[in-house]
Amino acid sequence: MKNIEEYMLPCLNKKLFGLDCMGCGMQRSIVLIFKGEFIQAFNMYPAIYTLLLLFIVISYNFFYNFKQSSRIILILSIINGLIIVFNFIFKTFFN
Repeated sequence: MKNIEEYMLPCLNKKLFGLDCMGCGMQRSIVLIFKGEFIQAFNMYPAIYTLLLLFIVISYNFFYNFKQSSRIILILSIINGLIIVFNFIFKTFFN
């Protein structure tokens, strides 16, 4: 049986330019969550849990519209964007 890591997509930005992109680490972070390594998943990609929460809220809202959904989705999107950008800046310039 093949390992799921063999099917991961390579980062074209990293291959072409040698620099991580803002999404680098997300696939590996999801694999770490499935393996039960939650702290390592956060260390790999800090926005993973807020992205999962955003995905859950959007999925729930797709089937069951609720009153504050657009506000919650907007707030979670802003939080995710900030985490992703700050993590990218930190990895690129301070690591």
